[in-house]
Amino acid sequence: MTDDTPLTAQEERFWRALMRVVVALPRSLDNDLLRTTGLTLTEYVVLMNLSEAENQELRMADLAAATALSASRISRVVEVLQGRGEVVKRRYEGDGRGNVATLTPEGLKRLQAAHPVHVASARKRVVDQLDGRSLSVLVREFESVVDKLG
Repeated sequence: MTDDTPLTAQEERFWRALMRVVVALPRSLDNDLLRTTGLTLTEYVVLMNLSEAENQELRMADLAAATALSASRISRVVEVLQGRGEVVKRRYEGDGRGNVATLTPEGLKRLQAAHPVHVASARKRVVDQLDGRSLSVLVREFESVVDKLG
């Protein structure tokens, strides 16, 4: 797996630009959502993952994995959402060892209201900045990277 061949000048430019996107984009998306809807990007992603899950519920460990959050961080986010009536957290009935987070009707309404704001932000910040002719190539290449990351 180790290939320490130096990056070409073009590869270096790409890598540095990607690192800047990885850092700056979540902040921008978060600011747009928070300012307009009162939801953070993390809260939005949690609600989105729950909305797409079977019965609109996930075990906390699965929700943490889906959102790339630690167990303690997902617990804090779910507590905030539960406090607003957007999520319910309960013991997992299957084995009694874990908890399940379930999206409430109020949480679904909140997600649906925030969705157009998130899409507009994604379009403004990324999609509209790309050459539409290269989008299918970018999709394939980034999906390949994601697949290899596991």
